Amino acid sequence: MGRIHLFEFEDQKWFPSFLRNYGTDFLQFLSNKTKMYKPIVPVLKKALEKSNTTQVIDLGSGGGGGLIWLNSELIKDIPDLRITLTDFYPNLSAFKYTKKQAKNFEFVETSVDARNVPPELKGLRTQFLSLHHFKPNDAKLILQNAIDTGNSIAVFEAQERSIHSIIAMLFSPISVLLTTPFIRPFKFGRILFTYLIPIVPLFVLWDGIVSSLRTYSVKEMNTLVESLNETEKYDWKINKVKSGPSVVLYLLGTKKE
Repeated sequence: MGRIHLFEFEDQKWFPSFLRNYGTDFLQFLSNKTKMYKPIVPVLKKALEKSNTTQVIDLGSGGGGGLIWLNSELIKDIPDLRITLTDFYPNLSAFKYTKKQAKNFEFVETSVDARNVPPELKGLRTQFLSLHHFKPNDAKLILQNAIDTGNSIAVFEAQERSIHSIIAMLFSPISVLLTTPFIRPFKFGRILFTYLIPIVPLFVLWDGIVSSLRTYSVKEMNTLVESLNETEKYDWKINKVKSGPSVVLYLLGTKKE
């Protein structure tokens, strides 16, 4: 199945930010509660060690992804770990909530473009569930910007372009309905647009299916890396690992010593 770049509601400028935030809040809650990224903890530790940094610059953070749980694991071995959340459409209420969970979280209030990250944001760049939002030329710009600025980058996708993944996405509205009362910070609007006017479960369903269709395969990520300028200056590892009934695809690029 070839990659299909259909539109996602979350990407549209006209899409109400509060609805976008309800969607990213759901993903953040689900990622943390299911410990979705548990298999990639060793990958992140290795990336930080090889990059000689304790600073994570998270791009396209959405609602914070699974970073609350990941942070609790990483900080056991990296006590001076710092994580900075950024996004093109910052979900500030979620960023503030995440910061309250652990003192080593920071966030950038203004828009940050993953294709052109401000030079003062230095550290291991991470992306969770966000590379598929970018078409190939833009995805290459993200990776090229990391090389050009001498920063390491680690990209993770918790779905793949497969029938199994698409079928799993069909059940996402049920997950939204079951988890919404437990998502924090509590918002009445989240209840309204989930149960009375069910926009959230429907747009999560559509965006979830499209996310699977947009996800880069291991082969395609290798092709992206091969096309970069000075790609030979970096060590690249691209693979996928099992995570419960699903998989996590990852791309890790670290500067050669």
